[in-house]
Amino acid sequence: RKQAAALVKDGISVSLASNAATEKGIDVPCPVEWSMLIANQSSAMDRIGYPCIHGAGTTHLDSFAHVFFDGKMWNGYPVAGVVTMDHGAGKNSILTMKSGIVTRGVLYDIPKLKGVDYLELGTRIFPEDLEAWEKKAGVKAGAGDALLLRWGRWTRRARLGPWPINEGMAGLDNSVIPWLKKRDIAILGWETPDYAPHPAGDLPPSSVHNFALTILGIHLLDRADFDAVSEAAAARNRWEFMLTIAPLPIPRGTGSPVNPIAMF
Repeated sequence: RKQAAALVKDGISVSLASNAATEKGIDVPCPVEWSMLIANQSSAMDRIGYPCIHGAGTTHLDSFAHVFFDGKMWNGYPVAGVVTMDHGAGKNSILTMKSGIVTRGVLYDIPKLKGVDYLELGTRIFPEDLEAWEKKAGVKAGAGDALLLRWGRWTRRARLGPWPINEGMAGLDNSVIPWLKKRDIAILGWETPDYAPHPAGDLPPSSVHNFALTILGIHLLDRADFDAVSEAAAARNRWEFMLTIAPLPIPRGTGSPVNPIAMF
């Protein structure tokens, strides 16, 4: 945390969150619920509900109680009797991060590497792409860092309009999995709810997403928006910064909406 704080030079903060989607759309099948409760001359109150924390409605952080492999979650905890419909997650809930996350964030801007505004749907990102970016930008994510991977989802949406995410997006090839293990990062951030390209071809669905949470012990930051931080980083030619993430303290929760903040 002290090393991350030392990266703050200009006192500039940038949000990495996408705006909460409160209306259903072709790329938002399960929106955030929002309605006004009171609106008069003396006060106003509203109601906010998250029926699908892990969906396409909001930027969110996954806990290790989100997905499982062979009946177990990260650190070998059995799922049976530990995660239930009545009581939620008895282990690895989002409450373990109540004190927040402060770490070094490193932006990997693959469209800038390729000289394009955004990657085409179905594009696979390989370890060679990540290492080429490191050479170009002069940064490298390592142990305890947050690797934030931009493919240009929001730039494409602004240009061409929304589209069903499950029908097309760029994503990580499975060869990235051992690369992530070697780097020993703590957080992987992405611009959509899944990390696999669509169409996926021969890749099993959600393989990087599920492997990261259950086997590698990497927390996932989903549906982030890296366009603004890309501009801020490019203006300074500095692709590392202090990153803070503060999940809501939800007992037994499997994830939380978040507003990650980059500090330059």
